[in-house]
Amino acid sequence: MTPLTKKMFRDLWHHRGQMISIAAVVATAIMTVLSMRGVYESLVTSRDAYYETSKFPDVWVQLERAPESLRKQIAEIPGVASVDTRVSFLATINLDQIEKPASGLFVSIDNPDAMLGRLHLRSGRFVRKWDRDKVLLSEKFAITNSFEEGDSIEVVINGQLRAMEVVGVAISPEHMYIVPPGSFFPDNEAFGIVWMGRQTLSALDNMESAFSEAVLTLQAGAVEEQVKADLDELLIPYGGRGSYGRPMQISHQYLDNELKQNKTMGTAIPAVFLAVVAFLLNIVLRRLISTQRQEIAVLKAFGYSNADIGRFYFQFSLVAVLVGALVGLFVGVWLGDVMIEMYKEFFVFPNLQYKLSGSLLFFALLVSILAATVGALGGVRNAVALPPAEAMRPQAPARFHPGIFEWMGLGTYLSAATRMVLRNIERRPMKSILSALGVSFSVAILIIGLFMFDGVEYMMNLQFNVAQREDISISFNRPLTPDVELDILRIPGVAVAEPFRMVPARFHSGHLKKEAGITGRSVAHELQRIITADGDIIPLPLSGIVISKFMADHLQVRRGDRVSVEILEGRRPWREVEIVEVVEDFMGVSAYMEIGQLHRLVGGARSVSGANVKVALGQQEKVSRTLSDLPAVAGVASPRSTYEIFQKRMSEGLFIGIFFLIGFSSVIAVSVIYNGARISLSERGRELASLRVLGFSKREVAVLLFAEQGIITFLAIPIGWYIGYLLSQAIALSLITESYRIPLMINFDTYVYAAGITLIAAIGSSWLVRRRLDRYDLISVLKTRD
Repeated sequence: MTPLTKKMFRDLWHHRGQMISIAAVVATAIMTVLSMRGVYESLVTSRDAYYETSKFPDVWVQLERAPESLRKQIAEIPGVASVDTRVSFLATINLDQIEKPASGLFVSIDNPDAMLGRLHLRSGRFVRKWDRDKVLLSEKFAITNSFEEGDSIEVVINGQLRAMEVVGVAISPEHMYIVPPGSFFPDNEAFGIVWMGRQTLSALDNMESAFSEAVLTLQAGAVEEQVKADLDELLIPYGGRGSYGRPMQISHQYLDNELKQNKTMGTAIPAVFLAVVAFLLNIVLRRLISTQRQEIAVLKAFGYSNADIGRFYFQFSLVAVLVGALVGLFVGVWLGDVMIEMYKEFFVFPNLQYKLSGSLLFFALLVSILAATVGALGGVRNAVALPPAEAMRPQAPARFHPGIFEWMGLGTYLSAATRMVLRNIERRPMKSILSALGVSFSVAILIIGLFMFDGVEYMMNLQFNVAQREDISISFNRPLTPDVELDILRIPGVAVAEPFRMVPARFHSGHLKKEAGITGRSVAHELQRIITADGDIIPLPLSGIVISKFMADHLQVRRGDRVSVEILEGRRPWREVEIVEVVEDFMGVSAYMEIGQLHRLVGGARSVSGANVKVALGQQEKVSRTLSDLPAVAGVASPRSTYEIFQKRMSEGLFIGIFFLIGFSSVIAVSVIYNGARISLSERGRELASLRVLGFSKREVAVLLFAEQGIITFLAIPIGWYIGYLLSQAIALSLITESYRIPLMINFDTYVYAAGITLIAAIGSSWLVRRRLDRYDLISVLKTRD
């Protein structure tokens, strides 16, 4: 072991507290990279492998009814590789063990081995196409309701009550994330996927030798838009509702949005930590070199080159980084496993596991070493540039001058201790600014983490408590006449019924286009309202169309412009419509029209797709079950139930999220404040010891030392609020998706919470330094080397 190596280990031991704090920040940075980005890579790898092995479709299309012979014509469309047809529809499931009505998406099976979107069997056996009254259930639904092989399940299809035997449990790549119609969150208790043999299901839905859905895979190099256009043209006579690709497939869309969010957060948070690492190493090394001037001079006098000295201090900083990286590696892998288990609650894969790739590990170590290099560069440069003769002399005292308080004449009104604290801050402005910036990042970490909870809660509250005021939302399995409103009102317990019409459409503006559903309803309806981002109510206009800002931005249109609307059902007419209002909303892509205008736009007979219902107090369960038993009702949803599921999921994730955020921000706050106090203690050791000799108590000396850190911390908190706001704004913009847009909504409680956690961390850091201050040996400190 060389003399310099021995010196390095002695210095590391002497500065172990500071090195441990730096290593903790590095460990947190590595941990967030390996966990968040590692989970992202694991999800992408598992998804892509699952899609490939299961022959995941590229294009989907629903229609009213088409003969099975049409399948051959679909397969002949240029660019189509394979076609699978099936029967699918929503129907009621009778579950006595739960209070709310249950429903399922019923899907036919022909040949389990040859189907596109091949099922993965979890238990039991597959359903054969000729099996009568046999069903295969989706895994989450079966587990939640304790269904096993051999159990019986009652379903209501077209008014017929049938008892079905459960023969197995399966998962599907098309249903990794299962949500009921009109909802945003899984309800595994009341909604699931039910697979049945093609012959039985076709007979129940009057679809013998016909199909109501087709899925396609495309050839390599095929132009998806052209294939979809040809497919839609072919299906016009059969009630085609417009084909769509993977980006619009519900399960894929939700997973893709989650991956995007994970990738964004996995980049932003580690970047903050690595910036703090560079800052801490910079101030620690600069202080260490300033206290070792004479040692550097002696080393150079004994023949050590500038390269040797520079390498020594760089290795000194690298040790803390490597130790932190090693700890971060193990904790990051553990946290990655924990996060994967959380994802399994929402997304169903055949075999989802956390896998750490060598490239990600190399990247994490590389950026950590880069941060260490950037942080150590200034200190190493000072050590190399220090001439031996100059280094042998004590460092020249800094030039001081009256500060702003003296210039303003306030010095006479302040106590001696206060003047000393303020002068020390003023005389080292750059050090004070950098320290405040470091502490502010700990506040910012909490802000950018908690703002997502605030934003999502605001978004959901606006949607389910302000916009959607109905107790029950009904969807019909086929278009009905508007007179159905009277039939619904005759049901005991129903107070208000407001029918609506939902029409699939494609909007065109020049070369730009966007698919969305147009909701038509009466201007007198009040159960569902158009709400802006601020909660303002927008009245439904008698003419024209209201569209969401997301669609307007995509089409590059604004209020007063005209857009071409291609209706994707019936005779598929094209019409031009004026945009009378653009509404900034947070969920989905929306368009609204007065229902009479929509009828005229679509043409044909007037019809409705569903209804929103308000019920008498205490009658919701009874009315829901009555509605779910009606042959024409495909599904019954409760916005209140959806909101309760959200709150439950939110509370579960909130505890875990806040736990880690507190840990992350505390690591930064403790590291910055502890290092700042330790450096101040080293720089002012003789001064503080002299005050002790002059009669100052330990408490008074501690106040002088920690008041400086306290002022810096209090100044850093509002800076951290502002940085957190800016970072939250950037993250919110990067997370804009078609499914949702998280609003930049930061509650006052979040700011207070972030400040409180930082202050607690500051108090803990001060306590650690106070213990060291109380153990000071006054005689050794006051000895001089001059």
